[in-house]
Parts: sequence; C-alpha cells; structure tokens
Amino acid sequence: MNAIPTGPARTAARTPRHFLDLRDFDGATLRAILDLGSRIKRMQHGRARPLHPRQPLLGRALGLMLSKPSTRTRVSFEVGMRQLGGDVILLSPNDMQIGRGETIADTARVLSRFVDAIVLRTGDTAALHELARWASVPVINGLTPASHPVQILADIMTFEEHRGPIAGQTLAWVGDGNNVATSLIEAAALFGFRLRLATPATHAPSDDALAWARLAGADITVTTDPRAAVAGAACVITDTWVSMSDTDAAQRLVAFAPYRVDAALMANAAPDALFMHCLPAHIGEEVTEDVFEGPRSVVFDEAENRLHAQKGLLVWAMAGERWQDYGQEDATP
Repeated sequence: MNAIPTGPARTAARTPRHFLDLRDFDGATLRAILDLGSRIKRMQHGRARPLHPRQPLLGRALGLMLSKPSTRTRVSFEVGMRQLGGDVILLSPNDMQIGRGETIADTARVLSRFVDAIVLRTGDTAALHELARWASVPVINGLTPASHPVQILADIMTFEEHRGPIAGQTLAWVGDGNNVATSLIEAAALFGFRLRLATPATHAPSDDALAWARLAGADITVTTDPRAAVAGAACVITDTWVSMSDTDAAQRLVAFAPYRVDAALMANAAPDALFMHCLPAHIGEEVTEDVFEGPRSVVFDEAENRLHAQKGLLVWAMAGERWQDYGQEDATP
C-alpha cells in the first residue's frame, strides 16, 4: 500500500491558485471568474435557502488574516464562504503567534495544513508575497497598500449590471492615485476599457502600474484636471482622501479639495454616468451628499457585489478543475 504523501509532496500536483494582483491573469480567466460570480448571484435571488444547495465548498475552510480594520472584506468573504458550504476562521495578528514573532513562512506552512485558502488584508505588501511564496493553498489579496483587486472585480460586475459590457467604455478616477487606482489601471488593460485618472501631481498613480498597463495596450490618461478626466465618462469613481495608513491627513485634505466629486463635476460626465465609491465614504470631503445619495450612485450595489464577485473567486480558488461548471444548471436569467 502506498503511503499517503504529506506536506509539499501532497500539493505538488497542483499549484495553488493565488489571487494577488489582476496583472497576474489574462482577461479571459478574470472574465470567467466574474461570469461565475454573476451566475452565483442569480442563483441567490428569488430562491429559498439554502442559497447554494450543491455546496461546492462543503468541508473547506477559509482563513481570514485581517491585520487592518475591515467591514466589507471581512463580511463578504465570511458570508460568501459559509453560503457556499464552507467554514471560516478569523485570524487576528493579536490572536496568533505571528504577533509574537513567528515568521510568515512558518505561519504559511502551518496554516496550509489546516485551511484550504487564506485571505490576507495587510499594511505590508511584502507580507502578501511572502505568505504566497510559502503557502501550499491559495492566498487571496484582501487589500495591501499597493493594490485592492477584489474591489475592482466588484466594481466591474456593478458597472456591467447597470450599463452592459465594460469593454470600450470610458471610466474616470478622481482623487488619490492609491491602491484601488492601481488595480483599476490593471483592469483597464485586461477588460479593455478607457481610463482617465485625475490626481494631484503629489499623489499620482503608480508609475509601474501605468507602464505595465500601457505596454499591455491600455488606453490610459493621467491628468491633474478632474473636469478633463470625467468629460463624457460613463462612470466616475473616487475613494477616501485619507486611508488607514496615511499620516498626513491635514495636507491631504488641502491637496485633494479641488478633486471633490460634486454635482458640477458630475455634470461633465455622460448624462447617465454612474458614481462609484469603494467605501467608507466621508461625505463633504471626496464626495458631496447629493452625489453620494443621488440617482446615479450605485455605491451600495457595488458593496453588495463584493459578496458575489468573491464567491466566484472562492469557487475558482478551491473547487477544482471543473470550477466553471458550478451553477450552470441552477442559474436563472
């Protein structure tokens, strides 16, 4: 009788499906993940519980490593995993030995023996890549200072629900050239939409992300003029001016004041332009109340779609080679 392999030998036959940045994928794979998320969403609405009777992740466990505060990321992954039949373990640094000096390499190898995937939300981008290097299970980027790819999956799903295919459309980003902007830049190349970014010169988007996206054929414009960026755009997107890791709040509030999304700025966009914000919002700073609460705002659809897009991602990461088959017979138009 053959011995049951353990450790690295047990997982050598299958490389873990890490989800670290959008640029790691081709557009077809990301489209398939989103299509699956949309199909799963259609399964949920109008049907009695259980929402997913086939429970594709039954018996699987997801580890949520959250070293930064979280509402949407934590709740969407936790609820999504449970709805798909799996279990979730919340892993706070203060509750783990990593908070007392255990290495990321050792933590990754230990967790890989217990859970089937790990979501990491961290203020240290290098920690994400170190975790993925040593983990033998999928590692999913739940946010780093460098990127926020799961947010952009939800944004694209939301846009397409309201306006149809995103390819060929023009989107505008106004405000800080931050981690969300970086993932949006990568998405422009992979999903084929035009992107205009208006940021202060002191808070411009990542040069590396711009160079990569342009080399991949993306149509991207960077300007300091928010009116030029939103002109005719089908969607205007912003984010908070002061993120959790920022220590220069006073200076930021001054630098970003001309980039507030108000009714006058939205008037430069297409007449039916959508407004998006990944939340949390600071009304009166990056956006005015009339825009945030107005008829073109889809911010709460966008927040909800974190759940559905990430369920597609979880099935992709953990359900095996036939992941795209899930829900084919159960989805309703």
